[in-house]
This record gives sequence, structure tokens and C-alpha cells, in this order.
Amino acid sequence: MGILLEKISLSFDDKVIFTDFSYEFADSGVTCIMGPSGRGKTTLLRIVCGLQKPDSGSVYSCEKTSVMFQEDRLMPWLTAGENITAVCDCDPLKYLAMVGLAGEKDTMPDQLSGGMARRVALARALAYDGDVLLLDEPFKGLDDELRIKMYGIIAETAKSKPVIMATHNEDDAKALNAEILRL
Repeated sequence: MGILLEKISLSFDDKVIFTDFSYEFADSGVTCIMGPSGRGKTTLLRIVCGLQKPDSGSVYSCEKTSVMFQEDRLMPWLTAGENITAVCDCDPLKYLAMVGLAGEKDTMPDQLSGGMARRVALARALAYDGDVLLLDEPFKGLDDELRIKMYGIIAETAKSKPVIMATHNEDDAKALNAEILRL
């Protein structure tokens, strides 16, 4: 079984986020969670990966989840390469090259541009190699050329596992031939 949410409900104080929400994600391919700000896109990703427990309902998810958060969350005391090897025993150059940053292995996060930091965060999530890949606004700060390159990486990953992505960008969803879940 893939990822299944059954009748989940969640509120923060008086703000209701989900009421009896159910959804089954495909075993592979891209699902884009879309909706206005504050509608629960990031919260839904947090529920899927176990960082947020719903008030009620059931969550059936994968054991090993790769996550690229909305913030880069790079460890500032580690180089770009070390940020990748912090999550796996792998060759960081493979993943940095994948996102167009092969020459940045020894660069500290504060020396990276915003778009470069986003790509290191994506490389780290890919290197962790979870059973599902969760992406929260993965392309923010990237120009069109880089977005297109990242689409190819995400599409290739989605051939063998589910990729669930929160985005405001309809073009991202179309480019990735994604199923759209509107909140």
C-alpha cells in the first residue's frame, strides 16, 4: 500500500485546517498540492512525513521519507558536500552534479546564493533516497532554465516512487504532468 490519509482532522486553536480529509497518493508519479497560502499544503506534507499528528484519523505512509522543506535547512557549519553526506554514506559529487553544483562541494552555505542553497537542499533530499520524496516549494528562487533542469530530475525520481510537492505554480504541475490535489 502507498500513502493513505483516512478521515484526518486537524485544528490549530480555533483554525480548522482539515476535517475528515481522505486521500490516497499514487505509488509513483508526481502529486502537486495546490491552494492559497494558509490552506494547509505544508501541514499536509508534515502529516505525511510524521512531523505533525492529526487530531483524528489515520495516516499510512512510507517508512523512509525524504523531505525538502520550504526553508533550505542547510547546516551552516557544514560544506555543501557535507550537508549531503550528513544524511547518507554517498558520494556528494554525484548529487551536486545532478543539480548543477559539482564545483560547490567545499562551499559553505553562507557563500551560496538562494537558488544554489535550494539545489543543495534538493540534492540532499535525493541522496537520502526515501521511499517517498516530499518537496515544499522546491523551485523558489530558481530561474526558468534551472527550473526546467530540476523538472527532469523530479520526473525521473517519480518513475520509481511517489513525489508529493506543495506549490503555488500551475506551470510546475503541468511541466511535471502531475496529479493535482487542490486544498
